[in-house]
Amino acid sequence: MAPLPATLKRIHREILDVQKEDLGSITLTPSDNLFVWSGTLPGPEGSVYDGGVFNFTINLPPDYPFSAPKVTFKTRIYHMNISDQGNICLDILKHNWSPALSLFKVILSLSSLLTDPNPNDPLVPNIAMQYKRNRKLYDSTARQWTELYARPKPTPQPSRVPAVKSKVRSTNEATVADSGPSSRGSPIVIDDSDDESSSRSAGKKRKRDAAPTQIDLADDDDTVEVLDAFHGNKRRAVAGKRVRPTAGSSSTQTLPLQGDIIDLD
Repeated sequence: MAPLPATLKRIHREILDVQKEDLGSITLTPSDNLFVWSGTLPGPEGSVYDGGVFNFTINLPPDYPFSAPKVTFKTRIYHMNISDQGNICLDILKHNWSPALSLFKVILSLSSLLTDPNPNDPLVPNIAMQYKRNRKLYDSTARQWTELYARPKPTPQPSRVPAVKSKVRSTNEATVADSGPSSRGSPIVIDDSDDESSSRSAGKKRKRDAAPTQIDLADDDDTVEVLDAFHGNKRRAVAGKRVRPTAGSSSTQTLPLQGDIIDLD
């Protein structure tokens, strides 16, 4: 049967209504096929289904909204008005359906059914009987089913990257610790004993290598000036006489005769 033009118009209007409505924790979305919808219904707070999330599908008939939609639970639930196959016994989905009802109102009625089941029109008679005779056992079993089938699976935890970062940080700290003393600078000890010895040796060498003292002798017994090139001082001497040694020399020298030029080491 081909869908009626009024049906397509109604479906598009319901899509817009769902987008505008505050659904809270309820989800309701159409698939690529506008006649097939899916959604999730959280267990009402304080009920035996609290903490569970129940998946369902909605199939719209070709003459919707003149015929009721078919709602099916995909998550197993311990409920007297919902079968193991997910079929639902709800009056507005049967003889009490009205074109004025919307899909969102249908889902709200399902949430109310989880809070207040109807034992007088059960789809599973033995659960309805247990509800009437042993409410405590009924509540306990319903909670167990919720925990077993409807509890959302925990989100996979990401890899423990912080532990790897911690290891890398420790390695870096160890590297810095090893290179720390060199970055701060080690104390430098200068042994200047060799320098002092070198200085003294250089001084002695300079004294030994000093320019020779020149003496220009005139006549015998003339007084002459002796220029000490190392010290830069003039000394007077008499030809043929002994001259006192200069600094750094251990022997006396006898002045040569007239006219000689001599070099004194």
